[in-house]
Amino acid sequence: MYFVPDGTKLCGFYECVDCNMRFLDVRIAPTIVCPYCGEEVDMEVGPDEDMPTAVEAAKLLDVIRDDDVEKMDTLLSLAITGGDFEWI
Repeated sequence: MYFVPDGTKLCGFYECVDCNMRFLDVRIAPTIVCPYCGEEVDMEVGPDEDMPTAVEAAKLLDVIRDDDVEKMDTLLSLAITGGDFEWI
């Protein structure tokens, strides 16, 4: 699978409000940090630097369950690769 590990039975379907990318993630929360445009917070800050904040711009659209996880993952993967399904 492209977005989630094989055998995943429950995942979240997200859309980022900043970059408009749609993706699956094994974490399920109302909002998460976008893996495409969001940056993970670097906790190694110096004394003169402000503590960075993570922007959770990806909003949960739906919770995908059971066999639909593999179907949705394949569809999103085909959309990203431009329909090149030879790698599947």
